[in-house]
Amino acid sequence: MDALLRDIRQRRKEFEAQKYISPDIIERFKAVGVYRALVAKRFGGDEKSPAEFCELIETIARADGSAGWVASFGIGGVYLAALPVETLTKLYAKGPDVVFAGGIFPPQPAELVEGGYRVNGRWSWGSGSMGAEVIGAGILPKNGDNSGLPRMAVMPRSQVNIEPNWDVMGLLGTGSHDIVVKDVIVPPEWTFVRGGASSLDTPLYRYPTLSFAAQVLTVVGLGIARAAIDEVLGMAAGRASVTGAPNLGERVYVQLEIAKIEAELRAARAWFYQAIDDVWQVLLKGDKPSDHLVSMLRLSTTHASRVSADVTRRAQMVSGGTGVYESCPLAAQVRDVQMITQHAFMGDITYQNAGAMLFGLKPLPGYL
Repeated sequence: MDALLRDIRQRRKEFEAQKYISPDIIERFKAVGVYRALVAKRFGGDEKSPAEFCELIETIARADGSAGWVASFGIGGVYLAALPVETLTKLYAKGPDVVFAGGIFPPQPAELVEGGYRVNGRWSWGSGSMGAEVIGAGILPKNGDNSGLPRMAVMPRSQVNIEPNWDVMGLLGTGSHDIVVKDVIVPPEWTFVRGGASSLDTPLYRYPTLSFAAQVLTVVGLGIARAAIDEVLGMAAGRASVTGAPNLGERVYVQLEIAKIEAELRAARAWFYQAIDDVWQVLLKGDKPSDHLVSMLRLSTTHASRVSADVTRRAQMVSGGTGVYESCPLAAQVRDVQMITQHAFMGDITYQNAGAMLFGLKPLPGYL
């Protein structure tokens, strides 16, 4: 892992320029267990706990935000567990290190025809799709499924076109391009409701899926913020000012600000992982977590994303002019961590729903 992280740090600009994580890094993610971490043991996976997986992603994100973001889609092992067991057996027939990516929005109408659903359409935000082996696309069945819920249709990467159009301010290396599908027939047993009930019944697959989906993204921000503080601490030692002022680490205002953001990051991180453990302990006992505990998963996640962004920006500010150069990691770190706060999972609606529940009111659909 140490060698992999060093390589990722050295190649951050490469990922940004080409707008995807290089294939050899994806292969090394496989080697360190990113894609089998959340695959069931019965299929050869490691079946790690949510906290263990989040810690893995956080570690990778400290080296590079885009690499952490792409690695976070190892959560595919949980998403895909909603497929029938027979389908999962086929999916993992050659091993558990299956790289999954895709996009669900906007869900596209899909007609039920002989052999399955006819899938056509375009989906945005296909993070990690350049390195995926199987792709999921959001569909709304026209018939045969009256639930009204969007489904994910899973198909081989070879049946999908990727249109490179990822032109954004941060997380450039995630390669979150559009995916395009034309007249692909996907059998019903290769579709599932995203966030729906799992076909597997162990604590991992009873953990709240949508909350977990938000957590694996927010933890990227925690990793970036930690790296930003470390960057300032590293640049301070022995650095002399061109004006003759004390070096960065000797300046009182810098000492005060670094202490404050260190405390804020540690506090947000502690609650983030405590909320995970509160739910996990309930699941290990065979019980169902309360709605309040699930709400705290969501609230602590959004809170951590906002604190991470604030901490990273303040770390850049105390760095002075150095932090604005593209050669300094802080410039990309600020852009990357801000992108995370823009994700729908971390929107202000989280606060509204959590606040409503604290007053004993019902949240909006889709929150829990």
